[in-house]
This record gives sequence, structure tokens and C-alpha cells, in this order.
Amino acid sequence: MPLYGDGNKDSKGYTYINKFFPRVDAKDKVTGRAKYAADLTLPNMLLGGALFSPYPHAQVTSVNTEKARSIPGVRAVLTFQDLREEVSWGYYTFMSSRLRYQGDVSAIVAAEDGESLAKGLAAIEIEYQELPAVFTVAEALAAGAPLVHEGNEECAGNIWAHSRYRARKGDAEAAFAQCDRLIERVYETLPVEHAYMETEAAVAAPDPTAGLMTVYTGAVNPYFTRRWVADALGVPRAKIRIVQQTVGGSFGGKEELLGLTASRAALLAQATDCPVKMVMSREQSIIASTKRHPFLLKYKVGVNNDGRLQAFQAELIENVGAFHMHEFMNFRASVHAAGVYNIPNVKVDVFGVFTNTVTAGAMRGYSSPQLIFGSEQLYEEVAGELGMDYVAFKRLNMLRPGDENACGQKMESDIILPEILDQVFAATDFERKRAAYREQQDVRRKGVGMAMFYRGCGLGAESPDASAGFVCVHDDGSVMINSGLVENGQGLKTSFTQIVAETLSIPPETIHFIGVDTHTIPDSGITAASRSTVMGAQSVKLAAEELRDYLLATAAMMFHAEPSQVELREGMFRLTGVPDAVIPFQTVCNVHHWTGQQAGVMRWFKPAPLSYDMAAGQGKAFPTYSYGCVVAEVEVDTLTGEVTVERVTCGHDLGTVINHKIVEGQIYGGVLMGQGFALMEGLAVKDGLIRHKNFDTYMIATALDLPEIRVMLFESDDDAGTYGAKSIGEPATEGVAAAIISAVKNATGLTIRQIPINKVSLLTLLNRRSQAAATEDSLAGATEDSPAGAKENPQGAATENPKAGATENPKDKEGGEA
Repeated sequence: MPLYGDGNKDSKGYTYINKFFPRVDAKDKVTGRAKYAADLTLPNMLLGGALFSPYPHAQVTSVNTEKARSIPGVRAVLTFQDLREEVSWGYYTFMSSRLRYQGDVSAIVAAEDGESLAKGLAAIEIEYQELPAVFTVAEALAAGAPLVHEGNEECAGNIWAHSRYRARKGDAEAAFAQCDRLIERVYETLPVEHAYMETEAAVAAPDPTAGLMTVYTGAVNPYFTRRWVADALGVPRAKIRIVQQTVGGSFGGKEELLGLTASRAALLAQATDCPVKMVMSREQSIIASTKRHPFLLKYKVGVNNDGRLQAFQAELIENVGAFHMHEFMNFRASVHAAGVYNIPNVKVDVFGVFTNTVTAGAMRGYSSPQLIFGSEQLYEEVAGELGMDYVAFKRLNMLRPGDENACGQKMESDIILPEILDQVFAATDFERKRAAYREQQDVRRKGVGMAMFYRGCGLGAESPDASAGFVCVHDDGSVMINSGLVENGQGLKTSFTQIVAETLSIPPETIHFIGVDTHTIPDSGITAASRSTVMGAQSVKLAAEELRDYLLATAAMMFHAEPSQVELREGMFRLTGVPDAVIPFQTVCNVHHWTGQQAGVMRWFKPAPLSYDMAAGQGKAFPTYSYGCVVAEVEVDTLTGEVTVERVTCGHDLGTVINHKIVEGQIYGGVLMGQGFALMEGLAVKDGLIRHKNFDTYMIATALDLPEIRVMLFESDDDAGTYGAKSIGEPATEGVAAAIISAVKNATGLTIRQIPINKVSLLTLLNRRSQAAATEDSLAGATEDSPAGAKENPQGAATENPKAGATENPKDKEGGEA
């Protein structure tokens, strides 16, 4: 299919999708009418707060709340002693006597105002016994290491049993012995803060008459939040109602801490019989909320001298922190670990390790940004060892239709990656620039780099990708729709509105999206995995199709014809073959209503089952994949270590573009997030305690860092998604960091194996290389047989492997590597 735009905007022949329509929630947000949870005020409402741990690992030995309870304005003080049970699902604790990281809580307070709340929290007398702790993967896995979850068989040896996932294809061990070269590398990424503008907030309001607790909050999954609250209160989920509020940013982060915040507010509301609002401060949000998973990425690659990859082995270890419920992230990691390449033999193992540090959780990309950084740099290094152009190397090994990916899934859908590469390279003059930039000697040096990748669309085999959709028509012709998935800021309401408009062939302006209330529509799972438009919208499309059939029957009755003789087009019912026989949509809806016909439809959608064997790590993992290529252009100041990202060009396979402006907005944000991941955003944690507790010290990329961004959207033919749509929310950021690091390498010649690469770390690398070069010069006169001339094999040189199986030492750290 052609590049979207430039005269191709109507290439698929749709009326209301495949083109721009203004966001349905835009006016409320820009005028301030949109209400966030922290904006809500209810009669007799109290404020809630929590007492967080001063230690990364501690046991509460005594607690006294008498002074706190006696403070004027304090209405309730609850501790772990007041709970039915401390532990929620996913091992998290509402309040606990055993504090496993800095974000754990031992007590909560409700008060009439902020001053009383602060005094009440400060007056709680609590004593702790600090316990031995582990902070790194190496410490946690060491023999005799303190256990984060002692006595829990699922966490034995600090390894989370449910986090183990694998991918298998062929026989990697046997293939290594037949390869011309073996190359091993290790890469590392650090935890990253979500940095959403709205911190976690919830308002819990009890209704004693109905025995109901209503919570107003901006959750990424209101149904998961309902589970948290029901568990905390010890009541059936039907007694908990979550009403979704406007979300001020999530990126995957508004789940664990927000669920705990909602639960703690509900506990205080239950104790006081008053509404309670709990809002995290920025400092509390940063110390307690989940972060992007830090990964240790260990690779071994077997390749022949002609450049063809023969075997790939990866051990991917994540530091999950103190708690975890994201086991399925490792399924996605195992499938995508080898990248968008055809490798005959693959062995991938992924697992998570518990430590007494901040918890890792879902963040935009769900392991892919980390893995794409590792694998794309790895393949650049492999190509370099072969003396081969890395783009030619990647093209030689990329997946093509009919190939099998790392888990043995046959790629049956249209793979337009070669077309994307060709057009993105042409638009950026990539090949010429890359060759020219290698020869630079100036202080300020240009660089250009690229990354290519793919992403399984939707949840795939990790869990049921099912959802509910509701469409209802009123007698005046207006249409009401709802979904069990939520608007997180990504444009879901607008996309769903356009999809229903296309299905009913009516203007989007006549459609009104309600928003999630867990008492009005069934649980549709988490709004994540870039699944909403691709898979989640299928249910509202099905509901709209069924409703359209009912309306066609009514219109046929009015025409005294058969439904097959009537069509609905652009808001008008038309009788086939009779040009003047036209009835407006509103008129048919009015008759439909007053003749007692079904006017509302709720439909359930679940994709066809996938034949994936989790234990074997083989099979069809996702219904389809989206493909992408990112080219980044940078300038590096070799005196200061500053990297300026000047331009990023993004080519993405969208399948069908629903609304190109929403897509572009997703990509703009994704680029900036990927830029921060590459160059500045690495959370500093020392002895389990977070050092950067606010945005005065935790640096994020802002509008001042925004590069020139060019978006190139490609369409392909694939019927797996709604109207053929594919994922973009997470692909928008997944390859950006890898492309930027590739560009820095082009500018400086440095090999970078840990990100972020900030000014200090980049200068350290440059200085180390200069020192190494000086040492080389001083040894230039030594004879080959002298001790000074005997040099170890540097990490940058792969070993020949004439069936010997020898590999290089990935731990050697020469001057040009981080």
C-alpha cells in the first residue's frame, strides 16, 4: 500500500475514518471543563494521607496512634492492624508491618483539612527494625541473599516463578558449533519514571443505604481498581463502583499505586462514613509508583561470514523491585527478543528478580524499548565484526512473508518493512549522511542512526483480548456509545466515535461517548498493549453493525420493501434503484423508537484463539504485527558531552489509519519519551532509596528538547484489526532510543551498552577512549614478543569459530564502550 497522505488520504474509500476528525474531548480539556479526580469535592469530604516507609526493608516492631487520634481535625487513623488482610493480589500490601521498599505504607489517616492531616501522620509513633536488603540483580541472586518475600514458594531465591517465559526455535546450542563466528554482548537499561502530570488521586464515597462504595479516579483499568478496593474492604466486586475520571497521563503507570490509593481512600471512607479524597504528592508518587523495567540483556549470536544469522541466545533479566504483577510482559519480551529478523535457531529466557527497590511495572512499550535498544545495537556490532554495512546486514536478515519469527510463528500478513526502509532512507538522505559523518574530526559532530522493529498487536496469547461495546440510538437520531476500555489521553473516544460513524454511516458529531462506569458495562480488561483501537473497538463496531440491521429493517418497513433493498449512506436511508426514495436517519430512529424496536446493542468481541504453547515457547503469539523504522539525527559536542537530537523521522505501518492527527500526536509524544529514555531519564537509586524525588532533579525531555519530527504513515492490508487498523501508541516510542544511540555511535565511534547516555557518561567514554589511544601510542614501539606488546582480545573483536565454540568475553570493557 502507498504512503498515507500526499494525495492518498482516501485510498481505502472510507467516509468517516481514514481522515481527520477533531478530538471529541479537546474542548473540555483546553477550556478546563474536564474534571480530574483531584478536582472533585463532595459534601463532608475528608482528606486522606499515608505514612510511607523510611527504609527499603524493615519490620514494624511497635505502633501507637493515640496522639495522632487526639489531634483536632483527625477523624480516623488506621494501621495494618486494622485490616482484614494485608496482602492484595500481586503481593502488594494495602498496609503492612513488613515494609519491603520505600513506597510501602504502614498507616493511613483521614482528616478535615491538610494541616490536621499532616499533624496526624507526624504524630503516629512507630518503631522499625531495619532488615538486610538486596538492591541489585546480582545481590538478589547471590547464595544466602536475604529474601524479599520470605516463605513464599513462588518467590524462592528472589526469582519470581511466574515471570519465567521462553521462546524456542530450532536448536541454538547445536547451531553455535556450526557458525563461523560467535559474538557475546551485555547491555543494560535503568528504571524510568512515568512523569505523568497528574499524580495518583481517588475520591471514595460510601453509600450505606445501598451498601456500595463508589470511587472516582483516573485508572488505566477501572476493573482492576475495583478488584483492589473490593479486596481491601472484603466485599463482593458488585458492591464496588468505579467511575472513570479524566486521566492526566498514564503511559501504563496508573495501576498499582493508583489501585492502592483508591483502596486506602475507601478504607478511610468506610471507617468515617464520609467521602475521602486521597492525592499523592509528587514525591510520594515517585517513591511509590512503578517504573519502566530495568533490564540486564545478555546475548550470544552465531553468524556466518556471509552475514547470515544462524543462532541467537538471550538471557533477559529484569529487576522487578519489591512487588510485581506483570508476568505477561515477559511473554511479550520473549517473543520480541530477537527483533524483526529471521533466525533459524533461537533460545530466549526471560525472568524477573525481586529486590528491595522501587517496583517495576508497565510503561509504554512493555519491554520493547529496552529490548530494541539491546538487539539493534547488538546487530550493529555483529555487522561491524564482519566488516559489513549494518543496514545491508539487517536487510539480509529481516523477516519476510513466509518466514518464522523467534517463536516459530509464520509471518503470513503483509510485511511492508522493506518499503518503509526505502522511503524513510530516501526522505532522510540516510546512506549519504551516514557515510559522510564517519569522517568527522570536529569538536561538534553530526550523526545519523536507525532502528527497525515490529510489535505484536493487542494482547495476543498473553491473555484474552476480549471487550464489551455498547451502541444505543435515540428517537432524535443521536447515538450513545460506550466501551469497557478507557480514554487515557490517547484519543480512544475519538477513534471509537469515528469507527461507529463509519459503521452507521452517520456524522461523528451525532455520536456521544459516555465513558467507563463499572456498573454500566462489563469488564473489558486493561487499556494497554496498544489494543484499544485494534482489538477493543471491534466490539463497538459489531454492536453498531447489529443496530444498523435493526434500523434497516425499520426503514424497509417504511419503504414497504425488503431490508436487502435498503442502504444507509451518509445519514440517509435509500431505496436501491429509486433515487428520490430517501428517509433521514433521524426520521427512521423516531419511528424505530415509537414502534418499540430494539434501540440498544451490547456486543462482546474475542479474537480467534491463537495456537501458542507457553511452556514450549512456540506458536502463534499475536494475530498480526505492525512494523516500523526510526531514523534519528543528532549533533554531539565532544567537549561537553551534550547530545542534541535535531531530527527524528518515523515510518510506521498503521494497517488502516483511523485518524492521522491522533496518530501524529501519539508519535510526537513517543519520540520525546524515547529521547528521554536514551539520553537523560535514569532513576537514581542508592541503597534502595530514590534520590530524585521531584522534577527539580529528575530530568525529563521537555518541549525545549523537542527535535524536528517527520511522520511517515504507511498502510497495509490486514483484516485482524478493526477496519484493518494496527497498533501505534507504543510503537511510537519503541525504536526511538535505539535510533538515537545508533546516531551517537555514528557521530563519535563509541559503542554504548548502557542507557541513558547522559553528558557525564558520554564524556567518561570519550576520555576513556582518549586514554586508551594514548596507551596504544606509547606501546607502538614494543616488539610483538615483549610483555608490552601482548594484548588481550578486546571485546570489539569476535572470535573465529572453526567448530571450537570459543567466544569473546563480554565483560571486557575497553575505552569505547559503556
